[in-house]
Amino acid sequence: MESGDREETTAWLVLAYRVPREPTRLRATVWRRIKALGAVYMQNSVAALPNGASNERSLRSLRREIVEMGGNAQVMQCVVLAGAADLVALYNAARDEEYTEIVDKCRDFLQEIRKETATEHFTFAELEENDEDLNKLNSWFQKVTKRDTLGATRCEDAATALSECAEALEGFAHHVYLVEDRD
Repeated sequence: MESGDREETTAWLVLAYRVPREPTRLRATVWRRIKALGAVYMQNSVAALPNGASNERSLRSLRREIVEMGGNAQVMQCVVLAGAADLVALYNAARDEEYTEIVDKCRDFLQEIRKETATEHFTFAELEENDEDLNKLNSWFQKVTKRDTLGATRCEDAATALSECAEALEGFAHHVYLVEDRD
């Protein structure tokens, strides 16, 4: 292999599976689990994750579920001989899509804070609800960053958006406390 032809040597875990056609909920269940793991589809019924102990446990567990559904599945460890950069790009694009969703949800969060501030709806119930929403966004971000092992590009955008949300929530909390002090 010439030096210009070298591919990345990231090891991958590959799940190849087949589930019964009926009921269709079985296929939907597998698809949801694969998406929740952050795996990417290489083609129909073939999904990949970067090699790692946690990912291996997750795929083995999913394999057991598929077998219990009456299907069959194999979990393999491999190194891509050609096209590895494409697989890395596919995986990073999936992470960037998740980061973009987080940024979008942060925009919604900020819009909600602005609306509540404009209407002077400074209640502890609203503060608690917004705090819960921000905690969910932070938890989601942590899940994505945990599986972002190959260097997706939108991580910093999501981190910045979450920071802006935290600042906005602090400002909203300040108003809530002022209202409480007045009462």
